[in-house]
Amino acid sequence: MYSFKNDYSEGAHINILNALVETNLEQTLGYSEDSYTERAVELIKQKVQCEKAAVHILPGGTQTNLTAISAFLRPYEAAIAVHTGHIYVHETGAIEATGHKVIAMPSEDGKMTTKLIEEALEIHTDEHMVKPKLVYISNSTEIGTIYKKAELEALYNCCQNHKLLLYIDGARLGSALCAEENDMTLADLAKYSDAFYIGGTKNGALMGEALVIVNEALQEDFRFNIKQRGALLAKGRLLGIQFVELFKEDLFFEVATHANQMAQKLQRGIESLGYSFMIQSPTNQIFPIFSNEIIAELSKKYDYTVWEKYDEDHTILRLVTCWATKEEAVDAFLEDLAKLSK
Repeated sequence: MYSFKNDYSEGAHINILNALVETNLEQTLGYSEDSYTERAVELIKQKVQCEKAAVHILPGGTQTNLTAISAFLRPYEAAIAVHTGHIYVHETGAIEATGHKVIAMPSEDGKMTTKLIEEALEIHTDEHMVKPKLVYISNSTEIGTIYKKAELEALYNCCQNHKLLLYIDGARLGSALCAEENDMTLADLAKYSDAFYIGGTKNGALMGEALVIVNEALQEDFRFNIKQRGALLAKGRLLGIQFVELFKEDLFFEVATHANQMAQKLQRGIESLGYSFMIQSPTNQIFPIFSNEIIAELSKKYDYTVWEKYDEDHTILRLVTCWATKEEAVDAFLEDLAKLSK
């Protein structure tokens, strides 16, 4: 059984494991005040080309989202997201549990637009409703699509015009930045957002997400929020060491590129066999449509996510590749699918 179910099935890249072993018996300060975390923060600031940014490394994506969003909003303020947004669908109401509503807007491609922001603002007009204050987007999105620089700039300008905050979930940011059609850099994200995070968990790390707070008005006392939300890791150096390994050279981008290459080979191969997709994704998540009979056969050798029903006889699957996906596993899947398609 080989898994294409997610991009965190395996442990971590060997460089990260080696670094953790080599530093295992060192004594360091706790709670991310160690020298490794300090170095990781400086490396990230260099990559995003924003020295004024505040960088905090938290254990997981949901913790990062709920800690940041709840800290950035007043009690009566809300976040705007698309209806497939992670904070709306897949975080067990974590944002709502902090007292902030998520306003979900319909989107065909998983992406937010200025039109959707304007529509949300038009609906919420006075103090009898929650006040939209933050726009949440993911890059790459929950269905594998990515934002171009012009799109991000337009969203940021719209937010600035309406005094809204723009927050970017970067759980799969590596995949987005390494997609062939991408035209953005980490520096562009810092230029056109108030805060974003760089995902490590889904990009070769054991765990960890690096939150970059660009807007200086949001930076004060943020560590208090991290501690209160249970996300200030005592052995914080474990997070810092991993991000040093990811960014001291180009490992972050190398592993994301591999994940994308494996997904695109899978997508091209499936397409060549005559199958269609829910959406064309340039990143490490693809969404083919198969007959239920073929899916039943594939399930004997492969693990995957059933995304949604397409019609009575067909279903959309989500196949995900990662830094550790073996090319021979991709080849084997395509060979098995070819046999089943005859």
